[in-house]
Amino acid sequence: MTDALTSASSVREWLADPVGGPLLRDALAAMGSDPGRIGPIAGYPLAEFAGFSRGAMPDDAVADLVRAANGGVLVAPPDDGPRDGVRTLDDIQMRDPFLLVDGDTHWLFGTTDRMIWFGPGTGFDAYSSADLESWHGPVAAFRPPTGFWATTKFWAPEVHAHAGCWFLFATFTRADGHMGTAALVSDAPEGPYEPWSDGPLTPERWQCLDGTLHVDDAGDPWLVFCHEWTQVHDGEVWAQRLAPDLSRAEGVPVFLFSASEATWARPLDVRQTGETRYPAYVTDGPFLVRLDGGHLLMLWSSFGEAGYAMGVAHSASGHVTGPWTQEDEPLWAADGGHGMIARLPAGDLVLTLHQPNSSPDERPVLRRLRVEGDTVRLAD
Repeated sequence: MTDALTSASSVREWLADPVGGPLLRDALAAMGSDPGRIGPIAGYPLAEFAGFSRGAMPDDAVADLVRAANGGVLVAPPDDGPRDGVRTLDDIQMRDPFLLVDGDTHWLFGTTDRMIWFGPGTGFDAYSSADLESWHGPVAAFRPPTGFWATTKFWAPEVHAHAGCWFLFATFTRADGHMGTAALVSDAPEGPYEPWSDGPLTPERWQCLDGTLHVDDAGDPWLVFCHEWTQVHDGEVWAQRLAPDLSRAEGVPVFLFSASEATWARPLDVRQTGETRYPAYVTDGPFLVRLDGGHLLMLWSSFGEAGYAMGVAHSASGHVTGPWTQEDEPLWAADGGHGMIARLPAGDLVLTLHQPNSSPDERPVLRRLRVEGDTVRLAD
């Protein structure tokens, strides 16, 4: 062991250590937990993992593990020192990043709860930058009011200017596990945001996530969202017309495509799903953009040959209802995705995504794009 294990060392680091690994595996076995099934939280510090245990691994048990791994010495975690509020993207834990350009200010939103997969939903934070290099914040863009309908898994916020206001669309999950996209409103891009729609805008009995706003050429607003693979196996993308004020859905949703229609998409490993009868394909993070020539395309994410990935779909009609066709190769092929495209004041296009796809290591990534005919490619 070259570095001392502490309560701040990740569960993955503990399990890989020749001394700490057996100690933690024994502790997990005593809790009735299988180390092979804790993938989503393996990157979290041991102290935070203990918080997931709901008392099965109290603080003194964590301290005992640290002592045992270090010859009886309770080694303290390193002190990172004070932060001055200015940071780079490498300093920001964020999934599903969304870049909003408001004049000379760039606002970065995303899934920012420390406990992304578990525990109570805290809200959303925002960061600001003048140069896309140095970021200030975070500022609290949304904190749930008392009695808010959702309790956990606050995901994928995106912000749009519409009818003189700023609207934030995001995924929220009720205590009963129901997941849907709702709209919030503010008079400033950074918030604070307040509930606008009466609960989810997505269908009540569906498990839905990652709704994005698209306003068509006629000025009609649509919510494009994913119908979750956990309910339909082959994840789907749908479009739902919204009321002009974005407060409610109007009419019935329109099916756009299934994940398996993309030749680059691969099903999840059955060890992740526990399902052996049907292959499970993911749909995540749709985002629509109209190129200068009028062509309408959509970014969306799934899993490919090299893990989480992001592809491009094209509307043959130029309308949100399609029909949609898929590019054969993903735009981003390995361990990153859930992206969107922002247009800078000079007209340049910037792709955002998160990478890697493991928590809590994910960071926002910005890459320049170039337009090639009716599609986009990475510029560098």
